[in-house]
Amino acid sequence: MTSNPKILGMPDLVYSLGRLTPAPNLTSKLVKRIAADIMSGKLAPGSRLPTEQEIVNATGVSRTVVREAVSALRADGLVITRQGVGAFVSPDAQQRPFRINPEELRSIKDVLKVFELRIGIETEAAGFAAERRSAKHLAAMTSCLKLIDREIDQGETAADADFAFHKAVLSAVDNPYFVQFLDFLGRLIIPRQRIRIGLENKDQRRVYLKRIQKEHMAVFRAVKAQRAEEARRTMREHLLNGQQRYRQMAEKAEAFSDLR
Repeated sequence: MTSNPKILGMPDLVYSLGRLTPAPNLTSKLVKRIAADIMSGKLAPGSRLPTEQEIVNATGVSRTVVREAVSALRADGLVITRQGVGAFVSPDAQQRPFRINPEELRSIKDVLKVFELRIGIETEAAGFAAERRSAKHLAAMTSCLKLIDREIDQGETAADADFAFHKAVLSAVDNPYFVQFLDFLGRLIIPRQRIRIGLENKDQRRVYLKRIQKEHMAVFRAVKAQRAEEARRTMREHLLNGQQRYRQMAEKAEAFSDLR
């Protein structure tokens, strides 16, 4: 994924034949296979993983792939390694923390499911933000909105500024977990997907982004006025609209690919 976060409310996805992510490589396939054995209990907590050579013989992949897979499993908390001894299933592997693997998001339907999760979180967060926001938070939101306007006028996508506005709203909740959640979704999911059907023309893009900006302004006014229910309503409407925009763009992209 890119290092630049994107916002779900502003589609900027590349859709190809119903697929939103590249096919998994050998390493990710091996990680998925071993992880499935661990989560199903086939490889019990504390048990030793097959040796590097045994995995090579069983799967036909290279030693490099095996090492990369074990490293990924270790980073994910599923495996622990003991120097000179080997790799073992982590004792608490089946209680690993919640995560979303971007490589499992293979269609627009999968992305829309994650969108539903975000709607649930950000809608309530907007209400909290309205109740708790400070002058500093409002200043940050205002700065983001001005940047979005400037980038729209310059014919840009305003993707990063859009993300920053949502992050500024969640920052006003004064609960770091909300911001961490948004960072997780923005950086690990949204940048990989790109749909641009209907937005190639700068004038079309400007009209499209101005409509989204009006939704941002509605959220901002509610938060500024400390009207919690209105903030929830306007944020929910904004994200639901964004979800529908993604769905329509995906349909256009699929129709376009059928004509090729």
